[in-house]
Amino acid sequence: MDRLSEITNELHQVVTHSITSENRQETIDEISDLLEKRQQLLEEIKPPYTEKEKEVGQSLLPKNQEIQVRLESIFTQVKNDMGALKKKKSSNTKYTNPYQNLSNFDGMFLDHKK
Repeated sequence: MDRLSEITNELHQVVTHSITSENRQETIDEISDLLEKRQQLLEEIKPPYTEKEKEVGQSLLPKNQEIQVRLESIFTQVKNDMGALKKKKSSNTKYTNPYQNLSNFDGMFLDHKK
């Protein structure tokens, strides 16, 4: 249980620090590693719970809720950045080849009568 508390506190510290575009990938990798370690420790804890396990669990609940909120915020930020990058890529493509999506018959008269 002490190890679970340590990992949760470390995860809380990582997600509460500001994430910039320069350190985002390293931070996401660190968060991912900590979440995997934490998940393995959580799987080892089986009922019936001791009094100490209950106390530690109750003390970790507020931090866990804050971690969840921060992770959702990070996910939203990454999703928005990906959308902006996709839009920028599309704009660049339209700028380099503006006639790519036009129909071949645009402005042309076709007579099907014989």
